[in-house]
Amino acid sequence: MNNCVETAALPPGLLAVRDSKNTAGPALLFAPTAWGTFVDALRGDALGSGAAARRSAS
Repeated sequence: MNNCVETAALPPGLLAVRDSKNTAGPALLFAPTAWGTFVDALRGDALGSGAAARRSAS
C-alpha cells in the first residue's frame, strides 16, 4: 500500500499537508519547523513505526 501526502507552502509561513489520494479532503496546517521535526522523527524511527522490527524479522 502506498501512503502519500502532498505539501504546499502557504502564506504567512504555514505548510499545508493532505492525503494525495483525497485531493478534495481537508488539509492539516503546520509551521514548517514543526513539519520538519516530524519528518526527521519518521526518518529516525523515533515514533516507533516498527520499520526496524519488520526489517529484522525478514
